[in-house]
Amino acid sequence: MASLPPPATSTVDAIYAAYEAAADAGWREHLGASVIGAECGRSLWYSFRWATRARHAGRLLRLFETGHLAEARFVADLRRIGVTVLEVDPDTGRQWTLRDATGHFGGSMDAVAKGFPEAPATWHLCEFKTHSAKSFARLQAEGVAASKPLHWAQMQAYMQLAGIERAFYLAVCKDTDALYQERVHHDVEAGLRLLAKAERIVHAVRPPARISDDPAWWQCRLCDHQAVCQEGEAAERHCRSCLHASAVEGGAWHCARHGVALSRQDQERGCSAHLYIPDLVPGEQVDAGEDWVSYRLPDGSEWRDGVPAAEPMVVPHGPCNRCGADRYEVGPGAGPHPFRLTCTACGHRGRWLGYAQAASRGIAA
Repeated sequence: MASLPPPATSTVDAIYAAYEAAADAGWREHLGASVIGAECGRSLWYSFRWATRARHAGRLLRLFETGHLAEARFVADLRRIGVTVLEVDPDTGRQWTLRDATGHFGGSMDAVAKGFPEAPATWHLCEFKTHSAKSFARLQAEGVAASKPLHWAQMQAYMQLAGIERAFYLAVCKDTDALYQERVHHDVEAGLRLLAKAERIVHAVRPPARISDDPAWWQCRLCDHQAVCQEGEAAERHCRSCLHASAVEGGAWHCARHGVALSRQDQERGCSAHLYIPDLVPGEQVDAGEDWVSYRLPDGSEWRDGVPAAEPMVVPHGPCNRCGADRYEVGPGAGPHPFRLTCTACGHRGRWLGYAQAASRGIAA
């Protein structure tokens, strides 16, 4: 007798698909304190430079949401026993956000609180986590620093940035609903090391050394960037993988090719003047020009990055702030966005008007 096919799960599949459709671009804008404790600096650099887009299945995205939803229950539990909990910054009404001096490293604290029975008068930053049964058992046996070093490093970075001397780690076992608590003291030396590590990653123009050159090493096998790092796969193509872009003060990005600041939208979109950071190309650089670089690949073939278009590209855009025309010639190597556009009507090079500005000046958009 033939076996019956598995039952259809159309509704569940649709729920997972909805989570995937609502997911973001898969790139974190800043280098997060939640990952700064990772041993491999190269992996951190790849994440900061958006080498690989994070794509998660709907089930996993729903699991992430479960962790976020648990935070409100943790807050309610603490308030129920008389702890004062501030889950948002009273000055802004938004979640507590921390950044280092570069503006590119930091994260968001779950809460700050005081009134814990162990130390009623001391303010603590709060870190709330959910664990599987296996992870929770190890946490109980070894403590957070040994069993979850990334969580410990995250709290140390937050304490260093916030100037708080204590953290309260509150975790739940998802299988039994058992709770675990641990007060963590601020380790100033560790905090300073983590901030210095983050600054090195942010300003590095080349990726740090691999943690291992063996693709079978367990940390490499679990890394999101293994295909780019060790298998020669192309990195994502956008501003952060381009040698012209650099992280600058205030959490901003700057393009040296076009001499402009880069918004988040600009960074994701990139342009046709893009040239890969050489370390992201699995080959040897053999020649270069103003807008291109040639590489010899491992198979002996030659690949040219950034070949400029032979004919000028003309694109529509907002009205020119000199004559009101809306057609532009794209400069060598640039793409259809705000960089290197020359008005085809008057030859003006520069910013155009937004549509609201154009209407206020009586210029047709």
